Amino acid sequence: MTDVSKTVDRQRLAVGITGASGVVYGLRTLDALRELGVESHLVLSKSAALTLAQEAGLSVAEVNAKADVVHRAADVGASIASGSFRTLGMIIAPCSVRTMSEIATGVTSSLLTRAADVTLKERRTLVLMIRETPLHLGHLRTMTKLAEMGAVIAPPLPAFYAKPASIAEMVDQSVGRVLDLFDLSWRPVKRWGEDLPSIGETITSKGEG
Repeated sequence: MTDVSKTVDRQRLAVGITGASGVVYGLRTLDALRELGVESHLVLSKSAALTLAQEAGLSVAEVNAKADVVHRAADVGASIASGSFRTLGMIIAPCSVRTMSEIATGVTSSLLTRAADVTLKERRTLVLMIRETPLHLGHLRTMTKLAEMGAVIAPPLPAFYAKPASIAEMVDQSVGRVLDLFDLSWRPVKRWGEDLPSIGETITSKGEG
């Protein structure tokens, strides 16, 4: 794809997809950014292709087509590897434990983790949608370290208060709430007290009836 990195007036967001289960979160993030007019910079880990094929039946080429700019995982000289390249931050969805651990050490071996490290050092928002359960003490300590470094740990947990009617709605709610962290409001998100009545409003409404 053509590198449109010179369009400085457009908002940009880096998106990483690893080989962890839950690639649909990364795919819907790319869809959402396109709808919002935010320039997406995609980088896939080496193992992501396997999960994409198994869980989504998609090839790497098909996923790349969803992004505005695609970077190779081995291209550590790409634009998103530099702090001077302005972005809103980065989302890794899903984020594997291996990727999380590499970011926490600061010893990055690919563009995906290098871009995440740059996001942290530039004090931009880094969101890690970590897919692992149950968690042992080492996982929890690594997450604590990342939180202390400034990362946002956002496991994609379903919001049942939104009364999702499908898995797709659960996914979109999780993706939309993560985008909220970048001040990006995506249409599918159902909001408490707006699209969904708060408990107080529900009680009042029933009392009036």
